[in-house]
Amino acid sequence: MLLVILLNAIAVYAGAKLLRGVEVEDFLRAIIIGLVLGFLNWSLGGVLNFLTIPLNWITLGLFAFVVDAIVLMVTDYFMKGLKIENFWWALALAVVVSVVNSIGQTIF
Repeated sequence: MLLVILLNAIAVYAGAKLLRGVEVEDFLRAIIIGLVLGFLNWSLGGVLNFLTIPLNWITLGLFAFVVDAIVLMVTDYFMKGLKIENFWWALALAVVVSVVNSIGQTIF
């Protein structure tokens, strides 16, 4: 669980450095965001993924990025220190988070 939080924190922080529409105050804030993001992915993300199973089948799983973007927008709403300009930047951040998490899970 700690590894997932750390990977989320690294992914969000890297996304903030790569994407001009995403801002994170500092790495400590990114760790807190990683914790909140992990909880929201577990709760809200799980429900949304279950409800959108047909759309995931139709889009061959690409709709999962939309669900991840929605979860990121909810995280932005609740977290001070995270600023995502709009849904498209959240979608781009979802792709970055997914890639970093995939690489991190492959390594660890």
